[in-house]
Amino acid sequence: MNYHANLADQDDLLRIEIYNMLAHLCRQAPEQSVLEFLANLDVDTAQTFQRQTMASAWPLLKLAAQKTTLLSVEEEYQDVFIGIGRGEVIPFGSWYLTGSLMEMPLAYLRQDLKQLGFERAQSVIEPEDHISALLEVMAMLVEGGNEQLQQTFFNRHLAQWCEKFCTDLKAAKSAVFYTAVGELAWQFLTIEKTRFLESQ
Repeated sequence: MNYHANLADQDDLLRIEIYNMLAHLCRQAPEQSVLEFLANLDVDTAQTFQRQTMASAWPLLKLAAQKTTLLSVEEEYQDVFIGIGRGEVIPFGSWYLTGSLMEMPLAYLRQDLKQLGFERAQSVIEPEDHISALLEVMAMLVEGGNEQLQQTFFNRHLAQWCEKFCTDLKAAKSAVFYTAVGELAWQFLTIEKTRFLESQ
């Protein structure tokens, strides 16, 4: 057995899981089963990811899941992401890059998604530059195993704004549970950004 290859496989599996988890939490309020999973998270195991560089984020997320309720986190999600007319945080790349929705960054993204063979599901109403959609694409690219595709997609469509989004999420007035989500996302995506910079 190739020990180093095995470690790399485990690293990628964790990356896929975290991308998908963050995508789910940013797309909708967590269900009871998700809150229970996070509340019982094995923090010691989670901290092995990326040499414990995310060690401070896992206990924070676990505690936040333990302290919240299904009703309160649903209300929190509504205030943070949806609001009346607009939520406190706008989870779209075009907004962060241009100050408006449905701008050129979305058009470039759609071109790249088409080349990669990805199509928006008919049931999805949000534009493709929603943070959840981008995180889901990254999860699929990691699963595909092509590091160059991962690097290109991340650098084109996430690197310029994902950290600002996470900072805004952590600072949102209505955020309690989502402050912890924002911290985990910030630490993870910073690691990913560094990863792809170093591989250039």
